[in-house]
Amino acid sequence: MSLPKINPTQTKAWQKLQAHFNDIKDIKMTTLFAKDSGRSEQLRIIWDDFFVDYSKNRLTPKTLQLLNDLAEELHLDQAINAQFKGEVINETENRKVLHTALRALNNEQLLVDNADIVHKISEVKGKIQSFTDAVVSGENKGYTGKPFTDIVNVGVGGSDLGPSMVVESLQYYKNHLNIHPVKWIDQVLEYALETMPKPVDDKELATAVSESEKDTKAAITH
Repeated sequence: MSLPKINPTQTKAWQKLQAHFNDIKDIKMTTLFAKDSGRSEQLRIIWDDFFVDYSKNRLTPKTLQLLNDLAEELHLDQAINAQFKGEVINETENRKVLHTALRALNNEQLLVDNADIVHKISEVKGKIQSFTDAVVSGENKGYTGKPFTDIVNVGVGGSDLGPSMVVESLQYYKNHLNIHPVKWIDQVLEYALETMPKPVDDKELATAVSESEKDTKAAITH
C-alpha cells in the first residue's frame, strides 16, 4: 500500500489555515488570555506524569480545528493505521515500517506474515538487557579479561542521533561507562580514539553498531 500523496498546500484546509494565520499573527498573548479565562486548562495535555502546556503559543481552538481538518483532508489516519498494521509503506525499499512494534507493550500483538513479531521483539529485548547488564556489572569482559570502561556507538542518522540524545538526557544517571558517538564510516575508530577526552585502553573498549535494519548499505558497511 502506498501512502496518500496529497500536496497539503493545495488543500482547502491549508487555505483556511493561511487566512487564519493572517487573522491572529499580530495578536498578543495577554489578549488571548483575557478573552478566555480557561485557556490554560483547555490548551494542555496531561497523561500520567507527562504534561505539555501549549497555551502560551499564538493559537486558538479554531487553530486546532483547522489542523484537524487538514489531517482529515490528507487522510493522515489512513497513513497511521497502515504503519501500525505493518503494511508496506516504504516504497523506496518495498518494506514495512515497524518502528512502532519496537515500542509495543509485551502483551500487544502485531501479526506480520502470520507471525507475532511483538513476541519475537520482546525476546530480543530480553537478550539485550541481559547482555548490557553483564557489561555494566563487569561480568562480560574484553578478550584480555579487563572490564569495559568505554563504548563507541557507530551509527548514521537516527541510529546516531537517538543514542546520543539518550546519553545526553540521562547524564544524571550515568554509570562508570563512557559513551562516544561516531557518525558513519567516515569517522573511523582511530579518529574516535583521538578525540576522546582521556586516553582509552583499547582492551577496555567495546564498539556498538546501531542500525535499524541489518541489510541496509550503512549496516553492511559498518
